[in-house]
Amino acid sequence: MFEPCVLGVDPGLAATGLAAVSQTGGRARVLWSDTVRTPSGLAEPHRLRRLAEAVRDAIRTHRPMAVAVEAVMWGQNKTSAMSVSRATGVILLVAAEAGIPVQEYAPLEVKMAITGVGNADKDRVRVMMIRAHRVEGVPEQPDAADAAAVALCHLHQSRVRRAAAAAGAP
Repeated sequence: MFEPCVLGVDPGLAATGLAAVSQTGGRARVLWSDTVRTPSGLAEPHRLRRLAEAVRDAIRTHRPMAVAVEAVMWGQNKTSAMSVSRATGVILLVAAEAGIPVQEYAPLEVKMAITGVGNADKDRVRVMMIRAHRVEGVPEQPDAADAAAVALCHLHQSRVRRAAAAAGAP
């Protein structure tokens, strides 16, 4: 029997964090997490194929009800942002092929949902998942922990959307 979960993804070409997070009775727990690393010496198409295979395996194994992806931030490093965009595209494609709905969340949105402030660093996000949200099994590895935060953000936002719909909000 599969436990309903959300697959959170912190995309990157060098390292992509993945985390399957479930929530029962208001308590969230990380069922599984991993960081997919692709060697920099490998041609980008082959790195993207490895990422696609890892995401397909995670979807097959955990059967998430949704995939939550951290959106690309277009900062100073345009080359890095392009690589992350390509990785994100692969993740979106794999989820679409599996028929799983995808929601993207801006890093600010994830930080606000977890910590209440938009400029929290990675350590603060991880600590707040454990202390404030009492999430069980938060990974130590930063990319996997970020993926868990994205999944938790999605679970919170889904709860808010359901409550708003029940209250008759548009």
